[in-house]
Amino acid sequence: MSSSKYARTDLAVEMIDPDKDSLPKGIKRRIRKSSVCTVTEITVTNDIAGIRIGKPKGTYITIETDRLSAHPEDFGEQSQNIADELTALIPDRSHILIAALGNESITPDALGPLTAKRVIATRHIAGENAGAVLSELPLNMVSVLSTGVMGQTGIESSELVKAVCEKIKPTCVIVIDALACNDISRLGTTIQLSDSGISPGSGVQNRRKELSRDTLGVPVIAVGIPTVVDMHSIVHSITGTPPDKHLPNMMVTPRDIDKMIERSAHLLAFALNRAAQPELSDEDILSMM
Repeated sequence: MSSSKYARTDLAVEMIDPDKDSLPKGIKRRIRKSSVCTVTEITVTNDIAGIRIGKPKGTYITIETDRLSAHPEDFGEQSQNIADELTALIPDRSHILIAALGNESITPDALGPLTAKRVIATRHIAGENAGAVLSELPLNMVSVLSTGVMGQTGIESSELVKAVCEKIKPTCVIVIDALACNDISRLGTTIQLSDSGISPGSGVQNRRKELSRDTLGVPVIAVGIPTVVDMHSIVHSITGTPPDKHLPNMMVTPRDIDKMIERSAHLLAFALNRAAQPELSDEDILSMM
């Protein structure tokens, strides 16, 4: 278990000491590799174990790859790996609500809204024009919602998502959000998927109401990429000593954050579209994004 009190992280993989062979009771870890990424699957089997690492009961999948700000030659394989891991977490794809959290006006927080713009929404097609369209394109229903942030709307994201769920009754909700990490090497190189839901802003000490099966009444899958790390964590990780208590803390983001967000959003959207619409070809997906 991570022992640093300076850790501000949304990543389950950072809450477990990688140098220890033994894991806390109730925590399981499995590592697998592909040609383009390393996948670490952490399973929290009960609530008591979850308290030990500060994460709810559930499955946490961490996908580590090359820098997401680059133009990867293996984009197709990367997105397929993400889609495969995501598919394993989705219990029912017949009607998915994609809920994008974050503020598009603030680049490190814009991952959710920019991803949502590229997700193929199909609920309106499946509803009104099913006879004309679905015979040619076997589409699952997908609805897309960008919640904004409470400072813009005056409404909690969880309240908006819950209201939409009560109206359209999806079988599953996938929440997309930017995350915080504790290790600077994970900025823009790590993707986390989880079936335990999400508490927006928890990694930057601005925790909002959670979105989970308990609050929404349907399975909730969280998808995120770390885009910020706080200064005290950086100082502690580099020096191994506590930061000066007078040192002001701040959130730090990579210099190429604009490219990272733009390309990460494209990668996530392509993977989400693949997972939601397995009958569509890559060419179909690209033409509709």
